[in-house]
Amino acid sequence: MSPRPLRRPRRAALAAILTTAALVTAACGHSSATSAKPSAGTPAGLATGSKLSTNSVKLGFFPNITHAPALIAIHDGLFTKALGDGVKLTTATFNAGTDAIQAVLTGAIDISYIGPNPTINGFSQSHGQAVRVIAGAASGGAALVVKPTITTAADLKGKKIATPSLGNTQDVALRYWLKQQGLATDPRGGGDVHIVPEKNSVTTQAFAQGAIDGAWVPEPYATTLVRKSGGHVLVDERTLWPQGRFVTTNIIVRTDFLTKHADVVEKILEGHVAALAKIHQDPAGAQASFNAELASLTGQEVKAEATAAAWKNLEFTADPLPATLLASAQHASDVGLLDLAQFTAAGGVHALYDLAPLNQALAAAGQPEVTQP
Repeated sequence: MSPRPLRRPRRAALAAILTTAALVTAACGHSSATSAKPSAGTPAGLATGSKLSTNSVKLGFFPNITHAPALIAIHDGLFTKALGDGVKLTTATFNAGTDAIQAVLTGAIDISYIGPNPTINGFSQSHGQAVRVIAGAASGGAALVVKPTITTAADLKGKKIATPSLGNTQDVALRYWLKQQGLATDPRGGGDVHIVPEKNSVTTQAFAQGAIDGAWVPEPYATTLVRKSGGHVLVDERTLWPQGRFVTTNIIVRTDFLTKHADVVEKILEGHVAALAKIHQDPAGAQASFNAELASLTGQEVKAEATAAAWKNLEFTADPLPATLLASAQHASDVGLLDLAQFTAAGGVHALYDLAPLNQALAAAGQPEVTQP
């Protein structure tokens, strides 16, 4: 689904389907920010002095807990504080990474929180030219939730399971796991298990009504399916990865925007790093900010206890965990949703990442750097 047109005001009430976590499938808005001096590490050739190198930046994210640093930074004004006078921050939300990557590739947004598999697809399709990963945001927070009568992988044969969209991160995870269990799928919904791509908010209704048998979804939808609809977790994706860590959300930027406006990218990442610091130092306050921003987007009350329950299933980190993105690329290739040779020819993980602006933001916050792949 494509994002709605960017518009004012940022906090305008948006149509939404009510779930326990009061999520929306797509919403848009904007806020004003101000200009500030670039950090000492701003690359040579970019603007210096009192103005940043552009007067606007467009940021995308999802109304999911897996994108909580974005919502916290928006609610608490951390992005606008970092940007300073004269730079307008415009935001747009998406249901899935397949929508967000198209917005990035077409120039509708400049920077986006997004999952690894749409990132890989966008990078590969553009022959390594269009996007760069500039930071991590979240690890974990995804699960396969099913009806109580389903207790093994074999029970899924002939069943209908939802994912956010064909080729998104959870879709690839489900298809790869099913293949490991000896169950076939295809992109058209056929095979041993019928995979149905649909909006997360639709999934919560469909599961409650018995129209689907389960879903591999990000938080807080997984927790919602358990708490409100009587589902149970058949697979917590953390159990499938070493140390339970895998990239769920990273941050990407259009390569041309990074080339022209590295100072602005660094400022956005300063806001991101500040949001992560709040999450680690004041979890209750961070959850309150997340809930308030989500409620502002949807116009619906957000249940604090639902957020707290889902929050426990995530790790928020600036480390983009590149080795796990490479593994996700291999998984997508194994299920026929990625030409791995094309990804490798585009430069692979070594070309995909540019962590210099993140490390400048981390250094400014007195935090250790992240290693470039």
